[in-house]
Amino acid sequence: MTDDVQARIAETVNANEVLLFMKGSPLFPQCGFSSRAVAILDHLGVEYGSVDVLQDQGIRQGIKAFSDWPTIPQLYVKGEFVGGSDIMMEMYESGELAELMKTAGVTSKAA
Repeated sequence: MTDDVQARIAETVNANEVLLFMKGSPLFPQCGFSSRAVAILDHLGVEYGSVDVLQDQGIRQGIKAFSDWPTIPQLYVKGEFVGGSDIMMEMYESGELAELMKTAGVTSKAA
C-alpha cells in the first residue's frame, strides 16, 4: 500500500464518526455482506459515511492492509476498526454494537 493511499484512508476514517468501507453504496450494495452491514447500521439509526471500494482499486486493496483485515465490508467507529459483516452481526445481535455507538457518542439520524 502506498503512503498516499494509506493517508487517504486514514483521513477518511478520521473524518467520519462511523464509516463503512463496502462494495457499492448504501442505496445499491453490490454484495450480500455489504447489504447486511448497511441494514444493521440503518436499523441502529446512526449517521454513517461509506466508501465504495469498487470505485478505487487502491482503496480496495489498501483498506485490507490498513486494518489488517482481509475482507470487505469494514466498519470503523470514531477512527477504530470494529470488524466485518460477521462481527457486526454478532455485536448487533448481542446488543454490543448499539452499546458501542451509544458509548462512543455517535450521532443518530434525525427522525
